[in-house]
Amino acid sequence: MTLRTQFNDSLKDAMRAKDQRAVSTIRMILAGLKDRDIEARGRGVTDGIDEAGILSMLQGMVKQRTESAAMYEQGGRPELAQQEREEIAVVERYLPRQMSEEEVAAAIDAIVTELGAASIKDMGKVMAELRARHAGQMDFAKAGGLVKARLSGK
Repeated sequence: MTLRTQFNDSLKDAMRAKDQRAVSTIRMILAGLKDRDIEARGRGVTDGIDEAGILSMLQGMVKQRTESAAMYEQGGRPELAQQEREEIAVVERYLPRQMSEEEVAAAIDAIVTELGAASIKDMGKVMAELRARHAGQMDFAKAGGLVKARLSGK
């Protein structure tokens, strides 16, 4: 089942269950997806963004809400921080299980070895392969630091 189908089925289920937080969050996901699809049409992609693109969008939503929740906490608005955390919980239903630090390190080592990457110049190739194989399963900002450290011999 594709993520697009899951979103639509989940929206119907949430509406039946009168789960307002899930309804509003899934609608927000669908709106973001529609925006990305329209943007992709400008690049000649007629059938919308792929699953990896959707996972990337969802990860961005989680990151944005995590940052917002922290800011609301600092600003003394715990009710808004709670709302952000509830939205994170809904979005995370659609993300694959996140890899542990050990699994991320092992994936990096495997790709570095497989590609024969030897220096920082190879970082782009390694990151591209990581994104292709593990979309939605890791934080690529953190992974980038690990790849850089691995390739610079630290």
